[in-house]
Amino acid sequence: MDESEIQHKRRDNEEQATKNRARILGLPYLDTRDFEETVPLAKGILGIPEMRKNFIVPLQQGEGSYPYQFLITSQTPNSLLPELRQKYNEDGEQVGFFLVSNSAYQTFIRRFDPPKETHYEDIRIAKEGDSETISEVSQTLNTVPSDKVFDFIIDQADKLQASDIHIENLRQEIRIRMRVDGILHPVAIIDRGRYRVLMGELSARANLSAASTKPQSGHMQQDIYRGSSSHLLNIRVETVPTMYGQDAVLRLFNFDESLLNLDLLGLSENELNIIKDVVSHPRGLVLMVGPTGSGKSTTLYSILNALNNTDRKIITLEDPIEYGITGITQIPIHTNDGGSFAEGLRSVLRLDPDVVMVGEIRDADTARTAIQASITGHLVLSSFHANSTAAAFARMIDLIGTNPIFASSIRLLIAQRLVRKLSDSKTAYTADAATASYIRNVLYGIDTDLDLNEITLYKPVPSEDAPFGYKGRTVLMEQMVVSENIQAYLRGDMKDIDAHIIEDTARRQGMLTLEQKGILAALRGETTLDEVSRVI
Repeated sequence: MDESEIQHKRRDNEEQATKNRARILGLPYLDTRDFEETVPLAKGILGIPEMRKNFIVPLQQGEGSYPYQFLITSQTPNSLLPELRQKYNEDGEQVGFFLVSNSAYQTFIRRFDPPKETHYEDIRIAKEGDSETISEVSQTLNTVPSDKVFDFIIDQADKLQASDIHIENLRQEIRIRMRVDGILHPVAIIDRGRYRVLMGELSARANLSAASTKPQSGHMQQDIYRGSSSHLLNIRVETVPTMYGQDAVLRLFNFDESLLNLDLLGLSENELNIIKDVVSHPRGLVLMVGPTGSGKSTTLYSILNALNNTDRKIITLEDPIEYGITGITQIPIHTNDGGSFAEGLRSVLRLDPDVVMVGEIRDADTARTAIQASITGHLVLSSFHANSTAAAFARMIDLIGTNPIFASSIRLLIAQRLVRKLSDSKTAYTADAATASYIRNVLYGIDTDLDLNEITLYKPVPSEDAPFGYKGRTVLMEQMVVSENIQAYLRGDMKDIDAHIIEDTARRQGMLTLEQKGILAALRGETTLDEVSRVI
């Protein structure tokens, strides 16, 4: 699915959500997509400050029932509607209000009040050894006005689909790096004099202290506009004092519910069916495992979104909240200030939830509480740090011991990694004898329609669209469905338990490991063997 299709689907989902909200509020809904860029503006009715403050725009004066028509959003104050009815109804006129999506409102307000911006060259990612590009980007950043440089960096990071922005203090300058498709790239070197501007703006937005001598965590949001659509970036901020000042890392989360969709994760039909079958049951424990940056949160949120309907009460406990989802109760757990997931979970169970998501299981108390919840009529989702599903089992047993209750509660473990996808400019080559032997050994016993006699692999070819030969990332997912044989280890029926024994049992039942999934993806030309080796 390309960017335009994703944008179209995102807008479809936003309009549908607005339509549902209008039905609840008892207001008429209006889909403005067919005319929002072309309809003449009804100027002179409301001032720009009033429109921006109250999230309202006047539509062209109508005829018949509603001579005065206003487009409002869910953020428009309720008290404003009777005031406008009274103001424009003195001569017996009638006023009509129509609920529109936030994207529709943003399109109209930009037409009423076009942004006065100077256009700067887009940031480009430099290839290895390409000092010229870094120099050009650095020059651009050093010419962007101080009050706009921070917005410009975030906007460009979003355009590059970067997951992180790193602002690092060196002795005589500041280095900006961005993580794109899991790889950290140098972007620019900017003047040391910009340090106070950047940190001052960051501190003000993320509620941090610019003079702190301790590590800090903060949070901020920024609206991003792309043509007629917009989205909200959730940004998690971490700062740490260094020799030359505070270094900062900004983690970017695209606040877009329409992208939190299992069907958009690139999973196979079988992988999707396994997840959907497990989470369709009213109770049990599902664990996501993997390192930071492996996409665990996105998968968990996509599962929650799939479960999110009016029949279920869904509560999450998070540190911090990365995505906000309409219809779900999300509770921040401030572990740095003494809060705990276990204590929070015990509290929310009194609210009679159907589904609970615990941000992370970090200790035995949280593990036991989550297990108890999962056998008393709740579906519990959580993440856990381990390299594989089998390693997660072994770690959990070390944490809480062999536990018959855990054996009956755990239903699915998912280990996940993200690998860069090859662009269309890739080229094929024949694997050498040693590589071919390794691949046949890893895939031994697996039923596949791929020809393993003469093994073809692929390598990246840089292009204008994909400077490194890769474009985007795809999920590698290892799924361990907990069977009776695996439960036996957890109950303590078996001795000498280790991750290898558990993994061998799961593989005999048909589980494909992350390594096997990665090699199959490389053989299909989706990624490279080097990329699989890098992440696994």
